[in-house]
Amino acid sequence: MKTEQLALFLISPDSTVVEAMQRIDRNARGILFVTNEQQKLLGVVTDGDIRRWLIRTGELKAPVSGLMNTEPKRISRKEHAKAHEVMVQHSITALPVVTTKGVVSDILFRDEQVAKKKKPQGILKEVPVVIMAGGKGTRLYPYTKILPKPLIPIGDIPIMERIIGKFCEFGTTQFYATVNYRKNMIRSYFSEISKNYSLEYVEEDKPLGTAGSLQLIKEEFSRPFIVTNCDILIHADYEDIYRYHKEAGNELTIVTALKNIEVPYGVIHSSENGAVQSMEEKPKLSYFVNTGMYILNPALKKEIPEDTFFHMTDLADKLLAENRRVGMYPISEDSFLDMGEFEEMHRMEEKLNLKSE
Repeated sequence: MKTEQLALFLISPDSTVVEAMQRIDRNARGILFVTNEQQKLLGVVTDGDIRRWLIRTGELKAPVSGLMNTEPKRISRKEHAKAHEVMVQHSITALPVVTTKGVVSDILFRDEQVAKKKKPQGILKEVPVVIMAGGKGTRLYPYTKILPKPLIPIGDIPIMERIIGKFCEFGTTQFYATVNYRKNMIRSYFSEISKNYSLEYVEEDKPLGTAGSLQLIKEEFSRPFIVTNCDILIHADYEDIYRYHKEAGNELTIVTALKNIEVPYGVIHSSENGAVQSMEEKPKLSYFVNTGMYILNPALKKEIPEDTFFHMTDLADKLLAENRRVGMYPISEDSFLDMGEFEEMHRMEEKLNLKSE
């Protein structure tokens, strides 16, 4: 591995959780090795470690030294031949090669398909997924003057079909689509394609928000169900999100994504009477944003007011006001793709390698 490639997998112990998430996004392997200035191995951090840390603490600016595993598996250069055996034995996907002084000189990976493609366990097979597809998509005008937002293509496949396809990878077979604007076009498109899932339509006579239309679904769900906007793609382990919701005892889980914003100016921090305390050049701010994907306990459907414009955020505010359990499942910035605006739509195409299609 070349030096510049190796650098993508190494991070200092003083680096923050945000910096670690950004580095993992760039290396696309879900792992970092923590080293000192001499590149001596100190620990290992995975995307799962970061997720568990954020769920537990919410601390984005904490140093990675506080959450790293301080006893990572490693091999010497002489042991190179048994690397695969070591990775299989310990169920790991990456293994650092170190010198006699403990300096990382290379990183070896198991076969990419074995390392990254976990076989779904089928826990989403009976889980209903509701796609909010009734909006006008005004931010994408004039595209939406011709097509409803769910049918706007990303590459040569409409965004709603891509969303359904992603859930189908995890065994989902039961979908509902809340429709309003140009609903007949949506019905017509999905009636003409072959599919191995059921898709039922929930028709709004008027806009009801991202939660109000759930009251129109006649079926009583017996297990937590998933609600997603029709203009996003989430690259994550959907089974793990669902498992977390149940194990955490949440009534509502919001899938959140890291968002980094750089202020393009020098920022002035002042006190009384206009006195300047300090100056900060182009600071970076980090937040978790709502992606528009949720897991709801089935009982919540009855708490949504009938025939009323009601957003999912209104439901979250109601639960929080009543001190009820609302949780978040964090993903990285690069794992959240939003086509709600032109710039983001082009980013989605680039991320999915569709520019050549």
